[in-house]
Amino acid sequence: PYYIDLDQNLYLQAYLHSSDPNLIVFVDTCVASPDSHDFNTLVYDIIKNGCVRDSSYVTYHSSYSHFARFKFNAFKFISQHSLVYLQCELVVCRLQDYSSRCYQGCMSRSKRDTSS
Repeated sequence: PYYIDLDQNLYLQAYLHSSDPNLIVFVDTCVASPDSHDFNTLVYDIIKNGCVRDSSYVTYHSSYSHFARFKFNAFKFISQHSLVYLQCELVVCRLQDYSSRCYQGCMSRSKRDTSS
């Protein structure tokens, strides 16, 4: 475990172990939960579908496309639970494939038409 206090910065880095220089890593979703087996019931969204949900979230750009680096502040959720677990989903895409998920950024769901 990694111990932090409320309002402390938490820095994370993901690294793609690949020799292919034409790949890029994108953080699509990152959520926190007090239950390591349930990331649906009681969760705190940090980033969801590429959309930042936590105002303290910051992306650190790297000159290496194999890295995804970001930080956020420890939130109130942490003060209410003795343990908080993170689950992040990352996407790997081809570098400069502008039609790929990595280059689409925030993907808010479009509303569906309810008419027949």
